[in-house]
Amino acid sequence: MATYVIGDLQGCLTPLVELLENIHYHPERDKLWFAGDLINRGEESLETLRFVKSLGNNATVVLGNHDLHLLAVSHGHGKLKRGDTLAEILTAADRDDLMNWLRQQPLFHYDEQLNTVMTHAGIPPCWDLAKTQSLASEVEAKLRSDRVDDFFATMYGNTPDKWRDDLTGLDRLRTITNYLTRMRFCDENSKLDLKSKEGINTAEKGFAPWFNYPSKVPEGCHIVFGHWAALEGKTQLEHIHALDTGCVWGGSLTALRLEDKQRFSTPCTLNRKNS
Repeated sequence: MATYVIGDLQGCLTPLVELLENIHYHPERDKLWFAGDLINRGEESLETLRFVKSLGNNATVVLGNHDLHLLAVSHGHGKLKRGDTLAEILTAADRDDLMNWLRQQPLFHYDEQLNTVMTHAGIPPCWDLAKTQSLASEVEAKLRSDRVDDFFATMYGNTPDKWRDDLTGLDRLRTITNYLTRMRFCDENSKLDLKSKEGINTAEKGFAPWFNYPSKVPEGCHIVFGHWAALEGKTQLEHIHALDTGCVWGGSLTALRLEDKQRFSTPCTLNRKNS
């Protein structure tokens, strides 16, 4: 049995199928983790969403910012952006079933036996594992509730940009969501810079990649995340694993086998819509 963590699919089903063939994935033996952003930008978003859902208990998914964007639009909040490839999902006959499944997915997953945690964007320096799980569960509860429209109506935005324990209401939920699904750079106090999106050396003064700061996550615990294609899968840290290798941008789709940390990649040759 093996557990594979796969980076951002973003609607690239064909490379995923090829990658699963390359690693000799077998559903009776292996488990798959997906680090968020299952859809958007790629041309097979609907098919990708259906495929991952069909994996059932073999798939562990955390939500990414593109997944949340789809959910918000499907609930009448937010608008499709230039380059979005979500229209086919929104008009599909099984749309409601897909959306209901998607909003049941978590923002945080931890496997004690593998000593590995997965979120879409990472874990900020100011949170330990227990706090991350607790705060993620607040957003998850809202997503699964009858009041989810309140969240989607106020989900978009870059403020508050720094965690405070006394944050309340929808500001609190937005801040948690931004840390877990949009974070790249922060300062030593975990204040977010959500405007810089390129490589490590493009940070504004006083900011650095979140994983460059001392962490409250226990030593030896591995963190797997996606979201940041400009890293090209590299963090220079043995316990921090970046898995978005830019498949939808002409890069590759990457899987990390957690038992031995071996990586497998499949090139992406699909066309994409303009970003």
